[in-house]
Amino acid sequence: MGTLYLLDTNILVHFVRDSRVWRRIEGRYSILLRDPTPIISTITIGELVSFGRRNGWGPHRRAQADYICAHLRPVLVGDRPLYEAYAAIEAFTRGHGRPMGDNDIWIAATAGATGATLLTTDHDFDHFSPALIQVEWFDPTMPAGGTP
Repeated sequence: MGTLYLLDTNILVHFVRDSRVWRRIEGRYSILLRDPTPIISTITIGELVSFGRRNGWGPHRRAQADYICAHLRPVLVGDRPLYEAYAAIEAFTRGHGRPMGDNDIWIAATAGATGATLLTTDHDFDHFSPALIQVEWFDPTMPAGGTP
């Protein structure tokens, strides 16, 4: 069995936009064909829907958002291990002077509780040690042929 990946909200936005960042990620990880199926936090679904509304996504982009969310395996915020991971990550970020928004803490907690590697294009998770969560960052400005 391969590595389990958790997709950050920004990765899904790149999918919906069919951006070169998404094509680079899909080319490297085969997200749509991967076993095990990559996961997303239910928090990410809410963020994606909100992002689409704020940005006036039309029917095509909303359908793309629905498609990717249906294709991935959602992890519900509702299990004790996830609460414990949230508490550990929130304490870690405060202790290191790097407070985060609640949604990012839930996403990081999902990675921590499931052992998934978080794929992201932002720097919100840079301060985590690999012992706490695994993060793979993709440069959203890199040309299509580049590596993360």
